[in-house]
Amino acid sequence: MTFYIAREASKLWRKVCMETTVEVQLLMEKWKLLLAGLLFQYIHGLAARGVHYLHRPGPVLQDLGFMALPELGQNRGYLSENLFTFIFLSFVLWTFHPFVYHNKRFYTVLLWRRVLAFLVTCQILRIVTFYSTQLPGPNYHCREGSKLARLPPPNTVFEVLLINFPRGVLYGCGDLIFSSHMIFTLVFVNTYQKYGSKRIIKFLAWMLVIIQSLLIIAARKHYSVDIVVAWYTVNLVFFFIDNKLPEMPDRTSGTLLPLSVKEKDEKPNKLLSGNPGDTNADWRQRTQMNGKHGEEGNLANPDVTTNVT
Repeated sequence: MTFYIAREASKLWRKVCMETTVEVQLLMEKWKLLLAGLLFQYIHGLAARGVHYLHRPGPVLQDLGFMALPELGQNRGYLSENLFTFIFLSFVLWTFHPFVYHNKRFYTVLLWRRVLAFLVTCQILRIVTFYSTQLPGPNYHCREGSKLARLPPPNTVFEVLLINFPRGVLYGCGDLIFSSHMIFTLVFVNTYQKYGSKRIIKFLAWMLVIIQSLLIIAARKHYSVDIVVAWYTVNLVFFFIDNKLPEMPDRTSGTLLPLSVKEKDEKPNKLLSGNPGDTNADWRQRTQMNGKHGEEGNLANPDVTTNVT
């Protein structure tokens, strides 16, 4: 029994090392776009912090969602945050599953490039929208009488640039239309819808999105319009950007990646091209699926043939 566990652990370690080698090569190739996407997350937080200085508390606007859903109250407002954290962490872990599981469908670096492209596009639209018109925040700390509803003018530039993370994010006001939580949630679920393989998880994921939407309204963190606009904006952005971006090479397709930096330098144009490479070189070869993703671990095209060397 001990020998079996040691053998399996050794196999897993070799797999992780091999996968890390490939992903590091991809990271060296695509690090600029990844870094730009990550830096924009800070810019988005900076914009949300800035609009808080412009926020002016006032009476909560009439809202159909507020009429239909009872308030969770300040003591239970954490429910929406807990659900969002669960969705966020679950998605992050799933994006790294190719390091462990054999059913590889994508490269983690390339997937996150795509995800960041969706997030940045939606966040740019969000910044333009909430700076266009500032609505009185419906959250408890944004209402009249709350000390957090208005921010005093900053004494230094650094006070703005530091954005008081994470308190400044959790207790922000004015960045309403449309919901940032829904941007992340919808982008993550749409991504799993396309690249995931378990139908039951896809169904449960969309159910969680609906529950998340209702909890945000019930917690009075956003108006219903913030959620409604997020639903159609994020989904439309995902649809159009996804069609414009080149399709990712499928891990189960005939995509070939070099095993060394030297090979990558010799054949840079073939990296991630999805075209068959030199069979005499030391390349990693995978099964052809014609770019389609099956579900439940099955191939999408039953007529697919595998080249055996």
